[in-house]
Amino acid sequence: MSNSSSADRLAAIAGALRPGLFENRQILVTGGTSGIGAAIARAFLSLGATVLATGVTDAEVAAARADPAMAGARFSLLDVRDGAAVEAVVAGLPRLDHVVNCAGVIRRGAELDPDIFADVVDINLNGTMRVCAAARPRLAETSGTIINTASMLAFFGGGLVPGYSASKGGIAQLTKSLAIAYASDGIRVNAVAPGWIATPLTATLRADAERDAAIRSRTAMKRWGDPAEIAGGVLFLASPLASFVTGAVLVIDGGYLIT
Repeated sequence: MSNSSSADRLAAIAGALRPGLFENRQILVTGGTSGIGAAIARAFLSLGATVLATGVTDAEVAAARADPAMAGARFSLLDVRDGAAVEAVVAGLPRLDHVVNCAGVIRRGAELDPDIFADVVDINLNGTMRVCAAARPRLAETSGTIINTASMLAFFGGGLVPGYSASKGGIAQLTKSLAIAYASDGIRVNAVAPGWIATPLTATLRADAERDAAIRSRTAMKRWGDPAEIAGGVLFLASPLASFVTGAVLVIDGGYLIT
Protein backbone atom coordinates (compact mmCIF):
# COMPACT_ATOMS: atom_id res chain seq x y z
CA MET A 1 0.00 0.00 0.00
CA SER A 2 1.14 3.54 -0.65
CA ASN A 3 2.26 5.89 2.10
CA SER A 4 -0.64 8.20 1.27
CA SER A 5 -3.26 5.47 1.73
CA SER A 6 -1.64 4.48 5.01
CA ALA A 7 -1.73 8.10 6.17
CA ASP A 8 -5.37 8.35 5.15
CA ARG A 9 -6.24 5.21 7.11
CA LEU A 10 -4.43 6.53 10.17
CA ALA A 11 -6.26 9.85 9.90
CA ALA A 12 -9.60 8.04 9.67
CA ILE A 13 -8.80 5.91 12.71
CA ALA A 14 -7.64 8.86 14.79
CA GLY A 15 -10.66 10.86 13.65
CA ALA A 16 -12.99 8.21 15.05
CA LEU A 17 -11.62 8.84 18.54
CA ARG A 18 -11.68 11.89 20.78
CA PRO A 19 -8.87 14.35 19.96
CA GLY A 20 -6.23 14.31 22.69
CA LEU A 21 -7.48 10.95 24.00
CA PHE A 22 -3.96 9.99 25.12
CA GLU A 23 -2.79 13.46 26.11
CA ASN A 24 -0.38 13.37 29.09
CA ARG A 25 0.03 9.62 28.62
CA GLN A 26 3.48 8.06 28.18
CA ILE A 27 3.68 5.21 25.68
CA LEU A 28 6.56 2.77 25.17
CA VAL A 29 6.56 1.01 21.79
CA THR A 30 9.33 -1.54 21.41
CA GLY A 31 10.11 -2.15 17.77
CA GLY A 32 8.43 1.19 17.17
CA THR A 33 10.76 2.50 14.47
CA SER A 34 9.37 0.58 11.47
CA GLY A 35 6.42 -1.40 10.17
CA ILE A 36 3.53 -2.06 12.52
CA GLY A 37 5.37 -0.61 15.51
CA ALA A 38 5.96 2.71 13.76
CA ALA A 39 2.30 2.90 12.71
CA ILE A 40 1.28 2.37 16.33
CA ALA A 41 3.69 5.07 17.50
CA ARG A 42 2.29 7.50 14.92
CA ALA A 43 -1.28 6.68 15.97
CA PHE A 44 -0.60 7.46 19.63
CA LEU A 45 1.23 10.67 18.67
CA SER A 46 -1.78 11.78 16.62
CA LEU A 47 -3.93 11.52 19.75
CA GLY A 48 -1.67 13.60 21.96
CA ALA A 49 0.51 10.93 23.62
CA THR A 50 4.17 11.17 24.51
CA VAL A 51 5.90 8.27 22.77
CA LEU A 52 9.23 6.52 23.20
CA ALA A 53 9.87 4.20 20.23
CA THR A 54 12.76 1.76 20.31
CA GLY A 55 14.74 0.19 17.48
CA VAL A 56 17.55 -2.31 17.40
CA THR A 57 19.92 -0.50 15.01
CA ASP A 58 21.17 3.05 14.52
CA ALA A 59 19.81 2.97 10.95
CA GLU A 60 16.28 2.11 12.12
CA VAL A 61 16.30 4.88 14.69
CA ALA A 62 17.71 7.42 12.23
CA ALA A 63 15.07 6.57 9.62
CA ALA A 64 12.25 6.92 12.16
CA ARG A 65 13.64 10.21 13.45
CA ALA A 66 13.62 11.57 9.87
CA ASP A 67 9.95 10.63 9.37
CA PRO A 68 7.81 13.82 9.67
CA ALA A 69 4.91 11.72 10.95
CA MET A 70 7.05 10.75 13.94
CA ALA A 71 7.73 14.36 14.93
CA GLY A 72 7.59 14.73 18.68
CA ALA A 73 8.50 11.11 19.44
CA ARG A 74 11.60 10.13 21.37
CA PHE A 75 13.78 7.26 20.24
CA SER A 76 16.11 4.78 21.88
CA LEU A 77 18.21 1.81 20.86
CA LEU A 78 17.05 -1.39 22.57
CA ASP A 79 17.85 -5.07 22.14
CA VAL A 80 15.12 -6.87 24.07
CA ARG A 81 17.50 -9.79 24.65
CA ASP A 82 19.38 -7.53 27.08
CA GLY A 83 17.46 -7.54 30.35
CA ALA A 84 19.53 -4.78 31.93
CA ALA A 85 18.97 -2.54 28.92
CA VAL A 86 15.22 -3.18 29.05
CA GLU A 87 15.12 -2.24 32.72
CA ALA A 88 17.15 0.92 32.08
CA VAL A 89 14.80 2.11 29.32
CA VAL A 90 11.74 1.59 31.51
CA ALA A 91 13.38 3.20 34.55
CA GLY A 92 14.34 6.25 32.49
CA LEU A 93 10.73 7.18 31.72
CA PRO A 94 9.08 9.87 33.86
CA ARG A 95 5.92 7.74 33.98
CA LEU A 96 4.45 4.84 32.02
CA ASP A 97 0.85 4.39 30.95
CA HIS A 98 0.87 1.96 28.02
CA VAL A 99 3.38 -0.56 26.69
CA VAL A 100 3.17 -1.99 23.18
CA ASN A 101 5.51 -4.89 22.47
CA CYS A 102 6.30 -4.94 18.75
CA ALA A 103 9.99 -5.90 18.75
CA GLY A 104 10.36 -9.10 16.75
CA VAL A 105 12.08 -10.98 13.96
CA ILE A 106 11.27 -13.68 11.42
CA ARG A 107 13.91 -15.76 9.62
CA ARG A 108 12.14 -17.89 7.05
CA GLY A 109 13.81 -21.25 6.45
CA ALA A 110 16.72 -20.56 8.79
CA GLU A 111 14.56 -21.15 11.87
CA LEU A 112 14.79 -24.92 11.36
CA ASP A 113 18.28 -24.59 12.82
CA PRO A 114 17.92 -24.99 16.62
CA ASP A 115 20.28 -22.10 17.40
CA ILE A 116 18.41 -19.68 15.13
CA PHE A 117 15.10 -21.04 16.47
CA ALA A 118 16.27 -20.23 20.00
CA ASP A 119 17.34 -16.71 19.04
CA VAL A 120 13.99 -15.95 17.39
CA VAL A 121 12.14 -17.19 20.48
CA ASP A 122 14.47 -15.17 22.73
CA ILE A 123 13.69 -11.96 20.85
CA ASN A 124 9.99 -12.43 20.20
CA LEU A 125 8.77 -14.25 23.31
CA ASN A 126 11.39 -13.84 26.02
CA GLY A 127 11.92 -10.22 24.98
CA THR A 128 8.23 -9.53 25.40
CA MET A 129 8.32 -11.06 28.87
CA ARG A 130 11.38 -9.00 29.84
CA VAL A 131 9.60 -5.79 28.87
CA CYS A 132 6.38 -6.78 30.64
CA ALA A 133 8.20 -7.68 33.85
CA ALA A 134 10.24 -4.47 33.85
CA ALA A 135 7.17 -2.35 33.12
CA ARG A 136 4.85 -3.90 35.70
CA PRO A 137 5.78 -1.69 38.69
CA ARG A 138 5.54 1.48 36.59
CA LEU A 139 2.21 0.47 35.04
CA ALA A 140 0.81 -0.36 38.48
CA GLU A 141 1.28 3.30 39.36
CA THR A 142 -1.00 4.40 36.49
CA SER A 143 -3.35 1.41 36.10
CA GLY A 144 -1.83 1.06 32.66
CA THR A 145 -2.05 -1.46 29.86
CA ILE A 146 0.15 -3.84 27.92
CA ILE A 147 -0.56 -4.76 24.31
CA ASN A 148 1.54 -7.59 22.91
CA THR A 149 1.93 -8.61 19.27
CA ALA A 150 0.91 -12.17 18.44
CA SER A 151 0.13 -13.35 14.88
CA MET A 152 -2.08 -15.59 12.80
CA LEU A 153 0.71 -18.10 13.36
CA ALA A 154 -0.35 -18.28 16.99
CA PHE A 155 -3.25 -20.37 15.65
CA PHE A 156 -1.59 -22.58 13.03
CA GLY A 157 1.88 -23.74 12.08
CA GLY A 158 4.43 -22.42 9.58
CA GLY A 159 6.80 -24.96 8.10
CA LEU A 160 9.50 -22.39 7.35
CA VAL A 161 9.10 -20.41 10.57
CA PRO A 162 8.90 -22.77 13.56
CA GLY A 163 10.62 -20.26 15.84
CA TYR A 164 8.31 -17.42 14.85
CA SER A 165 5.22 -19.61 15.12
CA ALA A 166 6.24 -21.00 18.51
CA SER A 167 7.04 -17.54 19.83
CA LYS A 168 3.74 -16.07 18.66
CA GLY A 169 1.77 -18.96 20.12
CA GLY A 170 3.71 -18.36 23.32
CA ILE A 171 2.84 -14.66 23.25
CA ALA A 172 -0.87 -15.51 23.06
CA GLN A 173 -0.59 -17.72 26.15
CA LEU A 174 1.75 -15.27 27.91
CA THR A 175 -0.82 -12.53 27.37
CA LYS A 176 -3.56 -14.60 28.99
CA SER A 177 -1.32 -15.59 31.88
CA LEU A 178 -0.07 -12.08 32.61
CA ALA A 179 -3.63 -10.75 32.39
CA ILE A 180 -4.37 -12.95 35.40
CA ALA A 181 -1.10 -12.22 37.20
CA TYR A 182 -1.22 -8.44 36.74
CA ALA A 183 -4.96 -7.87 37.28
CA SER A 184 -4.49 -7.18 40.98
CA ASP A 185 -2.22 -4.25 40.00
CA GLY A 186 -4.97 -2.75 37.84
CA ILE A 187 -3.03 -3.58 34.65
CA ARG A 188 -4.87 -4.90 31.61
CA VAL A 189 -2.86 -7.19 29.30
CA ASN A 190 -4.06 -7.93 25.77
CA ALA A 191 -2.61 -8.76 22.36
CA VAL A 192 -3.28 -8.14 18.70
CA ALA A 193 -2.81 -10.92 16.15
CA PRO A 194 -2.10 -9.34 12.76
CA GLY A 195 -2.78 -11.11 9.50
CA TRP A 196 -0.90 -10.41 6.28
CA ILE A 197 0.19 -6.79 6.64
CA ALA A 198 2.18 -4.74 4.10
CA THR A 199 5.44 -4.13 5.99
CA PRO A 200 9.14 -4.56 5.27
CA LEU A 201 8.93 -8.05 6.83
CA THR A 202 6.47 -9.17 4.14
CA ALA A 203 8.07 -7.37 1.18
CA THR A 204 9.50 -10.56 -0.34
CA LEU A 205 6.11 -12.27 -0.17
CA ARG A 206 4.34 -9.35 -1.81
CA ALA A 207 6.96 -9.32 -4.57
CA ASP A 208 6.30 -13.02 -5.30
CA ALA A 209 3.31 -12.99 -7.66
CA GLU A 210 2.25 -16.53 -6.79
CA ARG A 211 2.42 -16.07 -3.01
CA ASP A 212 0.79 -12.63 -3.25
CA ALA A 213 -2.12 -14.06 -5.22
CA ALA A 214 -2.55 -16.98 -2.82
CA ILE A 215 -2.64 -14.68 0.21
CA ARG A 216 -5.10 -12.27 -1.38
CA SER A 217 -7.29 -15.14 -2.55
CA ARG A 218 -7.65 -16.68 0.90
CA THR A 219 -8.12 -13.35 2.70
CA ALA A 220 -11.85 -12.62 2.81
CA MET A 221 -11.26 -8.91 2.12
CA LYS A 222 -8.96 -9.79 -0.84
CA ARG A 223 -6.14 -7.43 0.07
CA TRP A 224 -3.14 -6.95 2.33
CA GLY A 225 -3.70 -5.08 5.56
CA ASP A 226 -2.15 -1.73 6.34
CA PRO A 227 -0.08 -1.20 9.51
CA ALA A 228 -2.47 1.62 10.51
CA GLU A 229 -5.25 -0.96 10.75
CA ILE A 230 -3.31 -2.83 13.43
CA ALA A 231 -2.76 0.49 15.20
CA GLY A 232 -6.53 0.94 15.37
CA GLY A 233 -6.89 -2.27 17.35
CA VAL A 234 -4.09 -1.23 19.69
CA LEU A 235 -5.72 2.15 20.33
CA PHE A 236 -8.96 0.39 21.20
CA LEU A 237 -7.26 -1.98 23.65
CA ALA A 238 -5.39 0.89 25.33
CA SER A 239 -8.47 3.11 25.57
CA PRO A 240 -11.34 3.30 28.07
CA LEU A 241 -13.47 1.57 25.41
CA ALA A 242 -11.74 -1.65 26.48
CA SER A 243 -11.88 -1.04 30.24
CA PHE A 244 -13.26 -4.55 30.91
CA VAL A 245 -11.10 -6.33 28.33
CA THR A 246 -8.06 -8.27 29.49
CA GLY A 247 -6.45 -11.50 28.33
CA ALA A 248 -7.89 -11.05 24.83
CA VAL A 249 -6.08 -11.80 21.58
CA LEU A 250 -7.67 -9.53 18.97
CA VAL A 251 -7.37 -10.98 15.47
CA ILE A 252 -6.93 -8.30 12.77
CA ASP A 253 -6.51 -10.24 9.55
CA GLY A 254 -9.16 -9.24 7.00
CA GLY A 255 -10.81 -12.63 7.44
CA TYR A 256 -7.82 -14.86 6.65
CA LEU A 257 -8.39 -17.26 9.55
CA ILE A 258 -12.07 -17.81 8.85
CA THR A 259 -11.74 -18.91 5.22
